[in-house]
Amino acid sequence: SSDGYSEWQYETLRWIKETYGNQVLVGAGNVVDQEGFQYLVDAGADFVKVGIGGGSICITREQKGIGRGQATALIDVAKARDVHYAKTGMYVPICSDGGLVHDYHMVLALAMGADFLMMGRYFARFDESPTKKLRIGNNYVKEYWGEGSNRAQNWQRYDMGGSESLKFEEGVDSYVPYAGKMKDNLKLTLGKVKATMCSCGTLSIEELQKKAKITMVSSTSIVEGGAHDVILKEQS
Repeated sequence: SSDGYSEWQYETLRWIKETYGNQVLVGAGNVVDQEGFQYLVDAGADFVKVGIGGGSICITREQKGIGRGQATALIDVAKARDVHYAKTGMYVPICSDGGLVHDYHMVLALAMGADFLMMGRYFARFDESPTKKLRIGNNYVKEYWGEGSNRAQNWQRYDMGGSESLKFEEGVDSYVPYAGKMKDNLKLTLGKVKATMCSCGTLSIEELQKKAKITMVSSTSIVEGGAHDVILKEQS
């Protein structure tokens, strides 16, 4: 759900846990603050997904005006998870969902407290994703659409009382650049993650979360971090 801090999820989680106990593990979300995390954990969530409106195909923030910057949300919810663990001894993992475009974004999310990542756009680019590969101009692309888009045709989630005119989309229908086979790409991504962890002097995600130093940067710093003020040679 684009908004997991709701009675609908609370009641559903309670029913599942009361009916099946720990035989069925359930993740809940999405939330963007400490209150939302604790609400779902109290209902019985086994893990919590963090992120509203940050996905590449999500337009929830534009449509409804709700959401939060992914980094801010993740850091805030991670604090709630750690406080809950200190109080109860129960560790509830959190998943960072949205805003992961480049490989280094994954390391940032892990360093900010994520236990694992949602990577819809990342996997949508590969041969293994169940969508068509198309050629547009001189580029190959794969189809990728949001769960809240018109194409997903999942209007039961967005029913506004039966009136067709009241329905609106929270996701887009789009393309992502085709990237070949998953194996080679994933191996390279994991290599970058491990290299960054080594640069931070860490050998595990848990250690990364404790030792990594996170700094807010300016737009000028981002430009400075890439190639600049040179004439690049043409790539073969």
